[in-house]
Amino acid sequence: MVNRGDIVWLGISSGVIGCLVGGMMLGIGMDLIVNGQPLGWLLLLPGAPVSAIPGWLLGRRLAGQL
Repeated sequence: MVNRGDIVWLGISSGVIGCLVGGMMLGIGMDLIVNGQPLGWLLLLPGAPVSAIPGWLLGRRLAGQL
């Protein structure tokens, strides 16, 4: 059975992992764009949706425990 503590830790861990993944992609992509390399857009644009994937995976794992 999933309790309240599991849900709280799911939110905290997915937020931290999502910020790290999305922030790294946005930061590296912006650096490439500023330095004149248009391939940085391939990292910059999908940065926000990709940052949601670790939280989604953690949520699926927690839901699998039910």
